[in-house]
Amino acid sequence: MPKKGNRKRLKFKAGDVCSESVTVADYADADPAVVKSGRLKKAVANAVEKEVKLLCGLEASQGAVEEVLSSAVSGRVDALDSTDDLDQEEDGENDTKVVHKKKSKRRKESSECSDGEEYPVDIWLVLSSYIRPEDVCRFSLICRNAWMVTCTAVFWTRLYRRHYRIDADLPFRLQPDSIGRMCCLRARVIRSLFHLYEPFSLRVSRIPALPESTPTTLLNSKCLLFWVKKLSGTRPEALWEFNFKFVKQQGHSKNGCAKSLCMPKQYEDVHTNPDSDCFVLQVTTLNFIFTPVVMGMTLTLFTINVSTDMRHHRVRLMFQDSPIQRGKKRGDHGGTQVVLDPVNSVRLMDWWHPQYPLSPYT
Repeated sequence: MPKKGNRKRLKFKAGDVCSESVTVADYADADPAVVKSGRLKKAVANAVEKEVKLLCGLEASQGAVEEVLSSAVSGRVDALDSTDDLDQEEDGENDTKVVHKKKSKRRKESSECSDGEEYPVDIWLVLSSYIRPEDVCRFSLICRNAWMVTCTAVFWTRLYRRHYRIDADLPFRLQPDSIGRMCCLRARVIRSLFHLYEPFSLRVSRIPALPESTPTTLLNSKCLLFWVKKLSGTRPEALWEFNFKFVKQQGHSKNGCAKSLCMPKQYEDVHTNPDSDCFVLQVTTLNFIFTPVVMGMTLTLFTINVSTDMRHHRVRLMFQDSPIQRGKKRGDHGGTQVVLDPVNSVRLMDWWHPQYPLSPYT
């Protein structure tokens, strides 16, 4: 095989820089063995382009044209000689130049995209009157001013009035008289929407009595309250309702604090919600079951299995005195265990659920 260094490069003479001598073979049909790059040199292409422009623009005699061509050819010959010496350097630097061009092009496009108009808060407040409740999060992510609008009491008050109905069955704390208070306004409006707004109420009604899979949201959560309630209904035997209120324990971030937008001080009362990280686990059983005291303990295991009679379900809860560290195995033994069997229904409710027990502050 011939060495790479022995490849011949196509040499152009002064007479080659002419429209009659440039053919298709110099472009598309160029032999890769002769021309390494597979295309015509840029210096020759520029000379031909300049010649065409001169021929189109000149109205002088043929002698003047020949003088122009000769001067153009002599100038390009010097350029060809210099480019022959720099061929090896051009081949080595070609890749780096392409990369730099791409980077500069991306920076230019990003700078062009960053340019835009900043509209005042009043315009975003007008647009917020046409936002659906399920699109509030998307609306707040448009820009800082749009997010600022969602922090105001006016936004949440208008959202409540837009969907309020006189014939709606609302709890006393979600009536229009209570909406006038600033404290916990956002939480009360969201809870009201699950009674007033049909897409939200349908979402709650479609939740099955028994979840298809065991929820993992409660793991490593702290039990705040526990109470038992006797239910009397159409059944001849009374049902017993066991309620566990949990709160999520916030983990420490690596940097020490999470980056987030600072809430304006005048609207802190609007966004106050003592139950923002709380859940209520409601388990209904066919008979009363004695359970140990688990308030203040951390839930480390939660399972829903088939009962021994194969007709109902069985709920098992394991509590520990301290939360499990990340990366360590959960302790199935050595803690306090609560077993509820047989179980009629299991319901996990967020703070916005219509059946969630309201605190005296909200």
